[in-house]
Amino acid sequence: MTTFNGLLSIALFSVAMSGTPGPNNLMLTASGARYGYLRTLPHIAGILGGCVVLFMAIALGLGAVFERYESVQWVLRLAGSAYLLYLAWRIATAPPPNLDTTHSARPLNAWEAAAFQFANPKAWIMGLTLTASFLPAEGSLMVNALLLALLMEAVAFPCVSFWALFGRTLGARLRSPRSWRVFNALMGALTAACVVLIFSD
Repeated sequence: MTTFNGLLSIALFSVAMSGTPGPNNLMLTASGARYGYLRTLPHIAGILGGCVVLFMAIALGLGAVFERYESVQWVLRLAGSAYLLYLAWRIATAPPPNLDTTHSARPLNAWEAAAFQFANPKAWIMGLTLTASFLPAEGSLMVNALLLALLMEAVAFPCVSFWALFGRTLGARLRSPRSWRVFNALMGALTAACVVLIFSD
């Protein structure tokens, strides 16, 4: 993992996995559009921190449990689907910012975003592939897992930030309540469609 080619391979894997569309990036786009980049930073921090914890847990044995017991997989799939649909509903039904008089809407906080990673199928695929492909066999398992997860998420930070900034750019161009409702409905529908990924295999 310490060679240049090894580090480059991990970085490219991180860009490919964290920079492509998925539940996290769709929610970050919606959050960036509505709340801006700065208020979306706790959501981003939660994603990165949650993935670090998940990847370490997978490397330390949770991945073997997940792959061995199908019942665990189904519990995670159902929990992930339910939570994802709830978040999709929140996005789709959010009123336009200029019509939100209740002030109840808020971006996802760090704890919520971190917890979601344990039910996010894409995060599990990332973690299982990362540990199987790049975790060194020599040295301390704990240290290697931590360094690998931190490297993965250091590269992921600008990738997921791009989606929040992309959302902020889109939000600046949504000037009417109707355009906001269409945008929210579309982002909610795309987020809900990610449930298909959970049951695709």
